[in-house]
Amino acid sequence: MTLPPATSEPAPTGPATAAADSVRPQAAPSPTATLVRLKLSLLRNGLRQSAGRRAVFVGSAVVAVLFALLQLAGLLALRGHAHAEAVAVPAAALLALGWAVMPLFFPGGDETLDPGRLAMLPLRPRPLARALLAASLAGIGPLFTLLVLAGCTLAVARGAAAYVLAPVAVAVALLVCVALARVVAAANTRLLSSRKGRDLAVLSGLVVAVGAQLVNFGMQRLGSAGLGPLRPVAEVLSWVPPASAVGAVHAVSEGAYGTAAARLAVSAAALALLIGTWARSLTRLMTSPDASTLQSADATARDRSPAGPGRLLPGGRTGTVMERSLRYIWRDPKTKAAWATSLAIGLIVPVFNALQGTGSVYFSCFAAGMLGMQMYNQFGQDTSAFWMVALTISSPRDAYEELRGRALALLVITLPYATLVTTATAALLHAWPRLPEVLGLSLAVLGAMLATGAFASARFPYSIPQEGHRNVVPGQAGLAVVALFGGLFSAAVLCAPVIALTIALHLVSDDGRTWLVLPAGAVYGAALTWAGLRLAASRTAARLPEILTAVSKS
Repeated sequence: MTLPPATSEPAPTGPATAAADSVRPQAAPSPTATLVRLKLSLLRNGLRQSAGRRAVFVGSAVVAVLFALLQLAGLLALRGHAHAEAVAVPAAALLALGWAVMPLFFPGGDETLDPGRLAMLPLRPRPLARALLAASLAGIGPLFTLLVLAGCTLAVARGAAAYVLAPVAVAVALLVCVALARVVAAANTRLLSSRKGRDLAVLSGLVVAVGAQLVNFGMQRLGSAGLGPLRPVAEVLSWVPPASAVGAVHAVSEGAYGTAAARLAVSAAALALLIGTWARSLTRLMTSPDASTLQSADATARDRSPAGPGRLLPGGRTGTVMERSLRYIWRDPKTKAAWATSLAIGLIVPVFNALQGTGSVYFSCFAAGMLGMQMYNQFGQDTSAFWMVALTISSPRDAYEELRGRALALLVITLPYATLVTTATAALLHAWPRLPEVLGLSLAVLGAMLATGAFASARFPYSIPQEGHRNVVPGQAGLAVVALFGGLFSAAVLCAPVIALTIALHLVSDDGRTWLVLPAGAVYGAALTWAGLRLAASRTAARLPEILTAVSKS
């Protein structure tokens, strides 16, 4: 039996075909355009959250643009100056340095800096890197950088060839800055999402303050010596990307076309290397588990070991309180930021003034005052956990031991640091005969600060918020101001006898017996500390419920 020949069914035509064509999948949109729109949407939606946030954004944008325009005008004023390159090239290098450290101290400023949020997207690392690089160009920071880089290149550009190369150099330098920030963020993404990353964010204000002092010092030096000392620095930086792109424009203006090509090639190679490194980091981040959540047995054993500062501290309640206070200083972000700020400013004020030739050896007492301020609001750093401390205090004696342990923990750091700052200031000013009396004054200031700080902690406690950059919860700012400035004024009054002794010795002994201020200041500071702790202990024991209520507000 033979089968009938198979007949092929004709392909359907008509409206059905048109409907089938209409449901066919279209080409996928470009990831670059999608992420750029996502970045703009994040900015727009963030501004819709509150009027205050809009005001802050608009204000910061206006200030940044105005500052960038001032920089642009200043750099344009250097056109034709003999040392224009000495300013333009280091300025480009400073911009790159700012982009490199920005992710470490401001991890929340750009939501797209964390590639872990994009791990679920079906994108390969290299297209994702290109898209994120383009998205990074949207914002106030890139606009500021673009204006300053334009000023740097125009300041050194002379001739048609230099003006043709200037836009290319600006584009390459800007991309290098943005890619550098992305590489740093990708390399430290685990850190930025951890407690240590939040600590860095809290310490950003300290870095800005120290950097401002360094810039101020450098500007004063340049104001007296001129721009000539910057030329060797500019020569070196003209081969370091992205400053080498600005150096390429200057080389073209000088007619050194080979040098210009080499410098521009250095920046282009650095951009390619950064993008390749970034792509590999994205691959590792999106394919490997988060090792920060995996705790090994060795780490657990280390956590349970008794190693630490407790081995070197005295026994009993005093050693326990000292160890707890030292661990607060090392682990708590707000406490760590306060200590780091005090340590830095206490060193900057006397030492930088001494380097500038306008200081005095007595400025070193500022270090003891700044560190003594850490005694204020001792119970506020405990927050609501102060109830555990309160349970262990049943008498003024217990309160005295608690406050004594906290004061001794401060002295472990403060005494050697104040001595170091005083000695360094005396060495810079060649004022060695004044060293004993200044040390005595510093010890008296420190004792007065510890005494008044202990009393203020018991009488004017306030709560410290754990999130954000505020150091006082709303509604308690006045209390904090009264405690701080009242304590500072009281400490100054308490130091009056030692100050009077110093003045009297200078008047009657012609600096021959001023060394007596050292033992007098040490004894007087110790007596003030003991009296202040005794007075504060009775107040603390009588006001435990009030203190707990004050430090538990949020």
